[in-house]
Amino acid sequence: MIIYTARHGQTEWNALHKVCGRTDVDLTPEGYKQAEALAENVSGCRIHMIYSSPLRRAVETSRIISERMGIPYFTDNRLMEQDYGIYEGVDRKNEDFLRNKKNFAFRYPSGESMMQTAVRVYGLLDEIREKEAGKNVLLVSHGGVCRVIRSYFVDMTNEEYFNYTQKNGALEVYEYR
Repeated sequence: MIIYTARHGQTEWNALHKVCGRTDVDLTPEGYKQAEALAENVSGCRIHMIYSSPLRRAVETSRIISERMGIPYFTDNRLMEQDYGIYEGVDRKNEDFLRNKKNFAFRYPSGESMMQTAVRVYGLLDEIREKEAGKNVLLVSHGGVCRVIRSYFVDMTNEEYFNYTQKNGALEVYEYR
């Protein structure tokens, strides 16, 4: 069983280097191009279904892939981006945001911790492993969630986890063993 992970196409907030968690922003024209390129990239993969975050940027990316491949997509709230609380919309290099990002068990004020995010994402991955055994699944989500998914399949140091970024429209491949 193979799990493919994709990060949605670019949004205006991505282009402006703003923290974008639960804020529901649309894809930019570049984001739509990235989603089309991603659909082309996965068209040769034997994907049976797509699970998507319910946020518009991920749903639009999933819809484009779904239409290209003729396979269904389903939304799942567990793939929503981490809730960054008071840091929504700040510059990604904001010192307070980055300091908070290094503290995995600490909740972003008015948001959630990375550990809380991992609990819901790991639960979904465990469920998919059982429910979709033998099928290849594409997960379309967000930068923070892609980081958590990577940590499920690949051992990472705290520093590696902190620095890992999956680019907009990029695809990663993992295999359950």
